[in-house]
Amino acid sequence: MSALGSFIWSIADQLRGPYRPNQYGTVVLPFTILRRLDCILEPDQATVRELAAKFENPNRLKVEVKKATGRTFYNTSNYSFANLLADADGLADNLADYIDRFSGDVDVFEYFDFKKEILALEKAGLLREIVKSFGKVDLHPDVVSNSDMGDAFEYIIRKFNEAANETSGDHYTPRDAIRLLVDLLFAEKDVDLTEGGIIRSLYDPTAGTGGMLSLAEEHLLAENPGAKLGLYGQEYNPQSYAICKSDLLAKGHYATNIAFGNTLTDDAFKGRQFDYCMSNPPYGVDWKQYAKAVKEERDSAGPYGRFAPGLPATSDGQMLFLLHLAHKMRAPEDGGGRVGIVMNGSPLFNGGAESGPSNIRRWLLENDLVEAIVALPTNMFFNTGIATYIWILDNTKHADRQGKVQLIDGTSFWTKMRKNLGAKGREISDADRAEVLRLYDDFEDADPELSKVLRNDEFGYWTVTVERPLLDEGGNPVVNRKGEPKSDSKKRDTENVPFTYGGSTAGAAAEREVIQAYFDAEVKPHVPDAWIDWAKTKTGYEIPFTRHFYKYVPPRPLAEIDADLEKQVAKILDLLREVEG
Repeated sequence: MSALGSFIWSIADQLRGPYRPNQYGTVVLPFTILRRLDCILEPDQATVRELAAKFENPNRLKVEVKKATGRTFYNTSNYSFANLLADADGLADNLADYIDRFSGDVDVFEYFDFKKEILALEKAGLLREIVKSFGKVDLHPDVVSNSDMGDAFEYIIRKFNEAANETSGDHYTPRDAIRLLVDLLFAEKDVDLTEGGIIRSLYDPTAGTGGMLSLAEEHLLAENPGAKLGLYGQEYNPQSYAICKSDLLAKGHYATNIAFGNTLTDDAFKGRQFDYCMSNPPYGVDWKQYAKAVKEERDSAGPYGRFAPGLPATSDGQMLFLLHLAHKMRAPEDGGGRVGIVMNGSPLFNGGAESGPSNIRRWLLENDLVEAIVALPTNMFFNTGIATYIWILDNTKHADRQGKVQLIDGTSFWTKMRKNLGAKGREISDADRAEVLRLYDDFEDADPELSKVLRNDEFGYWTVTVERPLLDEGGNPVVNRKGEPKSDSKKRDTENVPFTYGGSTAGAAAEREVIQAYFDAEVKPHVPDAWIDWAKTKTGYEIPFTRHFYKYVPPRPLAEIDADLEKQVAKILDLLREVEG
């Protein structure tokens, strides 16, 4: 639990009465952001006011403020938490003036409709007490680290969503899951990341409150304090966007790097590519309302557009984000890019051969972009207990990893939490994370019970249509004009033939030979009159993760089962006797 978050949330108790608990966040969140920015700006307030008096042009003023303070944002108001309460009658107007005089890039308060909230607090007679309470909290980064501030925001959001009966998982990803994702994302490049003066870019198209971006930055700076990491993100939830943007501003990043809007319909960083990309997109969320725009983009963008490889079912948009991120990787000739994305199990196997999801997997695997997939423990997320997976993509794989995918079963690496947080009852400790990373590093030498390395073509298969003849009343095949037997649609069947059937390593290149060998061995002996309709053959790709780690558990001996049944029958008879008695 965040002690700071708990303290800030306690301020919300003053709202009881005029506000319902599910409305507390609309006051607490923007006030927390305002106080954080206030604490950061306070030491240079006099300097900024002097510069504002000198330079009327906002662009020139921004340059001068950056020179004087090192910050990209500022506030030119005469008010701050230090003097707001001095003019009791003008408090609401002065607070509105304070918010209005932030530099243009600080648009976060608009997304909370904060000025309307100020008037509502004034009307309820609560404004003075709330300003006074927040004025007592020192949120300067020297006192409250960025990490602690992030924890506090997430605690407040969770409390807010619990009160509103919403799902907090829509807004942020647990820190332990992010840490594993970040470690895997940087794993292959850690050597490069220690070079002096390096500059890298990191992008999250579903940025939420910015937790992934912040933890990635922490990781890189821990490895290399001299490194510079440009953080970029897009978020469509107004409150999450406001928190993310203010958090990054507080850390000295450019405000324009965080965009508001829907990544799927309006890519704010069109034409941009990044060294690292990461995301935890929403699972199983319908994208019907965006389908027209997405399909129009796919049709107009041509073969190199982000959605060209295929589209998933409109009931689940996860794979759209997967494609979007693959599209955002820095080109191999410019140094390449890596992607880390958390998704549920359906993108591994949903959709038959030549469906949208299968074609997306085909494109990723045939272009050798999938480096590793890690199964996470269940009960890891706040709003769902389902199985989740981290996918790592890389377009400049190390030579030993080329043409291969590593599957890691990380489901057993978890530690029980003392207290559940929603559906989250487990966490990945530092030791658990180290075990998963060891498996990743060991690659082909890793424990085969927990890690499998497979060639890309081992995920491919053909769906073959097997026909059988239509028989007349006498049991003889009905033929067409050419004397060929007509097929009986009721007896039609399909078979999935792996690319690697019979030990073949030629993949799709050996299509006809492998299919024929499969048909002769597996089908013909059982239905001698069957034949293949070659025109209907389809190519598919799936990643049957659990099948590769399946462990056969023999059934219990019959005598043991019988003994258990007899015990249960005896119990039931005893209960019946009691009822009769």
